[in-house]
Amino acid sequence: MRLTGKVAIVTGAAQGIGLGIAGVFAREGASVTLSDVQSDAGARAVQAITSEGGDVCYQHADVTREADVKALVDTTVDRFGGLDIIANNAGICMVRSAEESTVEEWDQTMAINVRSIFLTTKHGAPYLRRRGGGAILNVASISSFVGQEGTPAYTASKGAVLMLTKSLAVDYGRDKIRVNCICPGITDTPMLRYHMGQAGDVDQAIEKRLRRVPLGEMLYPDDMGRAAAYLCSDEAGGITGASLVVDSGYIACAEFDH
Repeated sequence: MRLTGKVAIVTGAAQGIGLGIAGVFAREGASVTLSDVQSDAGARAVQAITSEGGDVCYQHADVTREADVKALVDTTVDRFGGLDIIANNAGICMVRSAEESTVEEWDQTMAINVRSIFLTTKHGAPYLRRRGGGAILNVASISSFVGQEGTPAYTASKGAVLMLTKSLAVDYGRDKIRVNCICPGITDTPMLRYHMGQAGDVDQAIEKRLRRVPLGEMLYPDDMGRAAAYLCSDEAGGITGASLVVDSGYIACAEFDH
């Protein structure tokens, strides 16, 4: 197992990609704190992973609040004896044009998608350093590279995640803390279905979008979990400041239609 003996925090882990990452981490041998604001869903996630033999717990935390993030980190260290991996997955997607958006909605998107990474790094990096190094894994997006209709705040935030990843990789390289990001494509999550549902029929919207994907396949949270586990494992020891695109070829082409 790739992550035996490691301790990890996964934010936004009650469902979707975060749950996929937490589940794969646990199966790969890590002890994991699942963090979210959806406590009922978080408890169900812990139960599901525990039933498979995983060593996990749940910690309610609003990742935009510094006190919550500090408590998340400190509680994890107290419970598991240290910290090796931080997986920053918490995020929201607001489907709204710039003119339709309020300042509060814009700020909320940036706080959840970007400020949270700053806070987990600020409070988690000292513990990673004590272990002689570690890994920070950020969940960016294909929208870190290209624009998409109707989501200016989300796209801007995911572009920021990509560049923040590179900057943190530079700052923490001497501490043997590697910082990378994964950039998911069309992944079957509640967020995707919310996004696609804004255009009408969800399944039709997804089918239409998949026609633009060379592999023609929907991706799933465990696909992202496996990519995250690789980047956080010793197998990726020479990789930092990198963005791993997991999108079935979506952004490899300018024009494509099945």
